[in-house]
Amino acid sequence: MECFSSLGWFCISNPSFIGLKSKKKYSLSRKCRSFNEVGSKCVSMSYTENESSGVSYKKLIHFALEETNTHTLLSPSPLQVLDFAAFPKPEFDLPIFCANFFTTAKMNIIVLDLNPLHDIMDQEDYKEKYYKDLITLGLKYSKLLPWGGKLTSESLRFFSPIVIWTRFSSSPHNHSVLFSAFKDYYQAWLGLMDRSEGETDASQIACNCEAQHRYLTWRSEKDPGHGVLKRLIGEDLAKDVITKFLFNGVNELGNKTFLDYFPEYRCEDGKVNEKRSMIGKSFENRPWNARGEFIGDRVEIV
Repeated sequence: MECFSSLGWFCISNPSFIGLKSKKKYSLSRKCRSFNEVGSKCVSMSYTENESSGVSYKKLIHFALEETNTHTLLSPSPLQVLDFAAFPKPEFDLPIFCANFFTTAKMNIIVLDLNPLHDIMDQEDYKEKYYKDLITLGLKYSKLLPWGGKLTSESLRFFSPIVIWTRFSSSPHNHSVLFSAFKDYYQAWLGLMDRSEGETDASQIACNCEAQHRYLTWRSEKDPGHGVLKRLIGEDLAKDVITKFLFNGVNELGNKTFLDYFPEYRCEDGKVNEKRSMIGKSFENRPWNARGEFIGDRVEIV
């Protein structure tokens, strides 16, 4: 069955690329098995790149396109781009592939992960299912790309034990390591996709859909890149890009609001508290040990 998804996208770029020329866009579909006519593994893809930028992610884009083309079919897409993400259809409880790269002349701020769709702190079976065999991969790159500093407790619940959160200065070596990490993580995600089996139970499909919507709702409201976007393109356009492109689906996948999911952020006047963290707790060091177990503030001696 050939199918297309309107629930997700792939994208990667520097935020400063917005509104610049030289846009190239793609979407992807695949011929895949039907699971009792419920659904199939389909996502869509797009990106933009700026040829005048000092740092190019063109190698990452070309790799993603070539690698994806071995698993699926590519076709034109009307979407535009800022980050790189991959969402499965709700019939699948796959993690969400996420690559957020922001580059300046001197500094790179990087998040690369297979974001868990469900809570791995409480659902050990989900963690075991998708991350047990990837811990070695995460350890490899956590040594090459060290922890990037404080990360709030609230943000942490959307990351996996193999997350790469790092900052580094621009250099050919560092970008070569990043490219290698991107390739390995993306291939790992595609491998999970190929091996996954779709749900036929309506309640579980609804649960997966709500989990995606909760993730999108959090990112669209509290994503740390919002400040950068606002400074680059203004508040109104930034909001439009966030809700209609970057986190496309936040207005379609569900009816719950940010405060429905995260009531602790409600102010007395009913508005959303703009604080990044309500718990006030952050992690200066990597909060998982070499076995992928959450250790919080404790520093593991290896």
